[in-house]
Amino acid sequence: MKTDAWIQKNMPSMVGKTVAISGATGGIGQELCRHLAGLGAALLLLDRNSDRSNAWIEKLKVEFPALNARHLRLDLADFETVRAVTEELRVTPPDYLIFNAGAYHVPRYTTSIGHDNVFQINFVSPYYMAHELLPVMRERGGRIVAVGSIAHNYSHIDLEDIEFLTRKQSSKVYGNAKRFLMFALFGLDKDGKTITVAHPGITLTNITAHYPKLIYAIIKHPMKVIFMSPR
Repeated sequence: MKTDAWIQKNMPSMVGKTVAISGATGGIGQELCRHLAGLGAALLLLDRNSDRSNAWIEKLKVEFPALNARHLRLDLADFETVRAVTEELRVTPPDYLIFNAGAYHVPRYTTSIGHDNVFQINFVSPYYMAHELLPVMRERGGRIVAVGSIAHNYSHIDLEDIEFLTRKQSSKVYGNAKRFLMFALFGLDKDGKTITVAHPGITLTNITAHYPKLIYAIIKHPMKVIFMSPR
């Protein structure tokens, strides 16, 4: 199957629809923005770096002159911005909310609300937003989409160390947080009509940018064999 041809044939127009997306300036986020803009959607970029987001919007407008796009500052490690953006989206909800942002190979610290920053960025903050916005999204027939990760296979849940504070390996901490996100959202959307959770498989993005490209080119094929396919 040719993926591009299938998408072009099966994706409806999104003119009149608004899509809010976190991590919009990263690898997957950029491709999502470009694709959605091509379908006519209005974009709401939820990112912590305002300069980068606004620059990306201007670049998109060169390619899509009719694009309606704006930026809201959202730092998933800063719960004040998480709460503020959640309240704004509650008042003016988008048609689709995509949780794409993630953090993996970053310095770890304890956030202002007492969580490991990697755990908060990848689980606590997006779960809070989904929990708070689910009723209004369901009422308007909207959809919440969360990008998960096969990194949940790196380890098992440890009830004695929920946030993996004793683990030093970034991959395990990240995978643990993504596991909680995927499972928790699955349980949150009991009717299965409002929340979708998916993961992109083995993909070269900002998350894997710490690998030298040569090393990544060598290891990506064995990684596809080692890890199970999406289900």
